[in-house]
Amino acid sequence: MKVLNPFSVGRFALLVLGFLIVESCAVNPVTGKRQVMFMSESQEIALGAQSDPAVVAQFGLYKNDKLQAFIKEKGQEMASISHRSHLKYEFKVVDSPVLNAFALPGGYVYFTRGILAHFNNEAQFAGVLGHEIGHITARHGASQQSKQMLYSGGLILGMVLSPELASMGELASQSLGLLFLKFGRDDETQSDQLGVEYSTKIGYDAKEMARFFGVLDRVSGGPEGRVPTFMSTHPDPADRNVKVEQYAKEWQAKTPAKNFEVNRDSYLRLIDGITYGEDPRQGFVENNNFYHPDLKFQFPTPQGWQVQNSPQQVAMAPKGGKAMMIMNLAQGQSLEAAAQATNEQYKFNTISSRNTTVNGFQAIEMVSEMQQQQQQQQQGQQQPRVQAQTYLILYNNLIYRFIGLSYAQDFATYQNSFLNTMRNFRSLHDPNKLNRQPERIDVQPVKVDNSTLAEVFRSYGLDSKRHEEFAVLNDMQLTDRLPRGMLIKVLER
Repeated sequence: MKVLNPFSVGRFALLVLGFLIVESCAVNPVTGKRQVMFMSESQEIALGAQSDPAVVAQFGLYKNDKLQAFIKEKGQEMASISHRSHLKYEFKVVDSPVLNAFALPGGYVYFTRGILAHFNNEAQFAGVLGHEIGHITARHGASQQSKQMLYSGGLILGMVLSPELASMGELASQSLGLLFLKFGRDDETQSDQLGVEYSTKIGYDAKEMARFFGVLDRVSGGPEGRVPTFMSTHPDPADRNVKVEQYAKEWQAKTPAKNFEVNRDSYLRLIDGITYGEDPRQGFVENNNFYHPDLKFQFPTPQGWQVQNSPQQVAMAPKGGKAMMIMNLAQGQSLEAAAQATNEQYKFNTISSRNTTVNGFQAIEMVSEMQQQQQQQQQGQQQPRVQAQTYLILYNNLIYRFIGLSYAQDFATYQNSFLNTMRNFRSLHDPNKLNRQPERIDVQPVKVDNSTLAEVFRSYGLDSKRHEEFAVLNDMQLTDRLPRGMLIKVLER
């Protein structure tokens, strides 16, 4: 066997990487500069189209025709003046209380109802809209994936060819992780600049975008409650506030003839009635019980477990991550068909199965073991065994599926928690739970001239413990004095 010279091997690896870089360079649509890009535009578009249904399934679309029409209208207007106006963009409001907006490669932009509730004018909305379109036009998603392919590919190649580098693989991987934190911040800063540019070009006052970062700063807890800037992929909201205001001044100086719009009252009227916070109609947890008013069922949740509810499923897990339990709908026209489909979907080998009832509803109970992946079996790898406790329950013509999972050595520890939840699934009849309604934004005028914001909140009967929360929602201070007739956000249920 011929022994390779490590120096020659290193040079060979560099030559291979150099060839890949040269062959994979593309011109960035925003900067006009060449950059490493292993993803073509058609692949980028396909990735967004493939991922969009999963996003919609995860969050659900927010059912408000006016808001959906508004984001589509403004989004298309802004996309038409962007650096990649030829893309087929889609803009959607998703049903999540989290303050977030995000984009997928190829032209897909999403705003949560949570962030819409916290904007106080159209200009703030337009700035963030431009920011998300900027991620797409600058190809940030495709670029990040290309960088990961390049650096991880180069690292793997070096580790295969150089034993010395292989011994430092973990450290090298950690260093790459820190490198990509910097790339993330640069992308966010560039998107802030593009958000200012695009919103200014369609006539909005981008200084309001800077002001919204002040809202994010307060929501995230201020300097004491934030992750330090150097450990975050996003710039500090307080830093962005100052920088974005400077970008806005520069762009407004380039277009002095523009009358830059803010449109506060029209925006507040648009979001009047929007759901605020969690929507209990889609399920909520109270006193270690999960209630679903619309589907009229309930079940207990294990003490101390975290619960995550989404339109697709309810997921529960204890601290430490040694077990998890999910509840969702099973496919199949019968319990038996649903059991077979479940075993196929999750690659379960059944250990035991029996027909039973749960509070009067027909059910199947199964204990199973998850099959090892075929490739791991062929390579002789020993994967820790995973066991599952499953219940399929026929209720109101739907089949509800509970699956509890843990490693085999821990299964006995968690099985009683699984069974207590599954065997106590029942109908929901409590009017207090069935009639639970979400909080909604209620836009109202100030009744008395020169009132402080705190006095206005008291006049509308808002809980004093939440006054600061509502002040942030309005982007004001509790001591601010307001003119009579000024529109503000309060809450109704």
